[in-house]
Amino acid sequence: MSSKKFAKESAVIMTEMVLPNDTNTLNNLMGGKLMHWMDVVAAIAAQKHSNSIVVTASADNISFQEPIALGNVVTLKAQVTRAFNSSMEVFIEVTAEDIPAMKKVMTHRAFFTFVAVDENNKPSRIPELIPETPEEIENFEGALRRRQLRLVLAKRMKPEDAVELKSIFNLD
Repeated sequence: MSSKKFAKESAVIMTEMVLPNDTNTLNNLMGGKLMHWMDVVAAIAAQKHSNSIVVTASADNISFQEPIALGNVVTLKAQVTRAFNSSMEVFIEVTAEDIPAMKKVMTHRAFFTFVAVDENNKPSRIPELIPETPEEIENFEGALRRRQLRLVLAKRMKPEDAVELKSIFNLD
């Protein structure tokens, strides 16, 4: 396995159409169905980066700001933003398109974390990630802060050890 991979190598685009079985009583896409699609597209991106089976460790800040209507075409884009030892952060962006109305809107963004596992379900090492574009570099740099925040909130890291968060909270 290569010890380094470019961020773009993990990019995945998945397209779905909202069908009646996917909707709630208001004829909008059910949140659970969208989260399932987000988990699938993000897992594929994580597998492409790690060349390994992956498990979902966390899903951050999924807010349902825009409903997605019956008949809309949903495009989910995912890409690994940073790789750690065995875990990686994946950014997902969701857009909904009403093709007859020629209307397209970005509806959701989220960060998921995955852990690569071996055949014994033990964490396995993954390649380092190399960002290239300004957006990839920005996501890469922010990933460490987001990771430390997740660890502090999960009580797996002491706030005073979260070095990347100190500038946000002026803890120096």
